[in-house]
Amino acid sequence: MYENKPFYACGIRFECRGDGRCCRNHGRHTYVYVSFGDRRRLAAHLGITTHDFTRRYTQASDGMVHLKDQQRDCPFFTDNRCGVHQARPWQCRTWPFWKENMHPIVWERDVLSFCPGVGQGRLYSQAEIDRIMEKRGEVGGCREG
Repeated sequence: MYENKPFYACGIRFECRGDGRCCRNHGRHTYVYVSFGDRRRLAAHLGITTHDFTRRYTQASDGMVHLKDQQRDCPFFTDNRCGVHQARPWQCRTWPFWKENMHPIVWERDVLSFCPGVGQGRLYSQAEIDRIMEKRGEVGGCREG
C-alpha cells in the first residue's frame, strides 16, 4: 500500500544564516508572537525585568501577545539583522519549520526562494520537524492567561 509521505520525509538540511531575510514581512505574517518564556528570555538578554520588557515591547491583540513597533514588525530587527538572535522568540527559532510552510508548493515559493539557510547545516529528520511544528502549535499562540 502506498503511504502519503510529506515532502520532507527524508529530512531537510537547515542552518540559520542570520541574514534577516525571514524577518522581513512577506505579506501575510505581520506579528512576532511571544510567550511568557520568550519574554523572560528576552528581558534577561536585555538586562531588564520581564514586566518592563512586556510593558515596553509587547502588546496583546485578540488575546495574543506580540512584539510591537510603530515602524516594523519587530523592534529588534535593525540593519537587516536580528539584534537579539541568541534570545529570539520561539516563533523565530522554529523558522522555517512552521506548519504553514510545510506544504511543498509553499516551501518552494515562500521559503526556498529567499532563505539561504535551506540546504545548509545539519539534517533535521521528519520526526524532528514534526515535533517542532507540534511544539510551536502549543506555544506559538502565546495566549495571555
